[in-house]
Amino acid sequence: MSESLRVVVQGALGKMGREIVGAMCRDSQLSVVGTVDKEATDELLQLPDGAGNIPISSNLDSILDKCHPDVMVDFTRAEATMMALDIAARYKVHLVIGTTGLTSEDLAKIDSVTKANELGAIVSPNFALGAVLMIHLAKTAAKFLDWAEIIEMHHEQKVDSPSGTALSTAKAMLQSRGKPFSRPPSPQEVLPNSRGGELEGIAIHSVRLPGLVAHQEVIFGAPGQTLSIRHDTINRECFMPGVLLATKKVPELRGLTYGLDALLELP
Repeated sequence: MSESLRVVVQGALGKMGREIVGAMCRDSQLSVVGTVDKEATDELLQLPDGAGNIPISSNLDSILDKCHPDVMVDFTRAEATMMALDIAARYKVHLVIGTTGLTSEDLAKIDSVTKANELGAIVSPNFALGAVLMIHLAKTAAKFLDWAEIIEMHHEQKVDSPSGTALSTAKAMLQSRGKPFSRPPSPQEVLPNSRGGELEGIAIHSVRLPGLVAHQEVIFGAPGQTLSIRHDTINRECFMPGVLLATKKVPELRGLTYGLDALLELP
């Protein structure tokens, strides 16, 4: 790459946003040229590496007009992401999206808008490379084992339940398997919903507690044995290699790429 890619980060004052800005400041192939956050009150944001200040605003349109980025990285909320889609397309900006809670209709719109404007978009429920490998391994196991449950654990401020990663894992397992999983009946459920939510035989349990970051365990059962595949996020640093990889790759793509599998060349 002869020149560094120009990047705008939306949601820059959030925990993930701050981590992303810091990681990109340490990467010679990327340059953060502007930031957006609904809570922004100042006009400048000091870069964490001491390299100076960059524009920040609550107005995405003004930042894209001022900064002329190649890529926008968005870790906000579904409604903010969808509001930003047409604005980014108007400025010919590629998208890397880590927002959860996007519907199938949202994904279809992202695909159609980016294709129509000859842009790329990468949407992933999880940018931790270990989580991508966890889903890949779960897809393989799903072909051979008939019972499965997912336990996902996150910090208490997470908005959605179950997590996007848990839903993506379950859907990938079902697609690989080609039929629902077996689910034992629970004729005496003393507390309602104590068996968790269900997606075609897969029970999904959500835990929300302070002290957690993001954790998931996929447990398979079979007569006389169990198989557990677990991924633990220790801190938000684990998401950065995936975010950086996606940011560098997205200008080469057209339309929607969902998940990091294709970037990692996983079968």
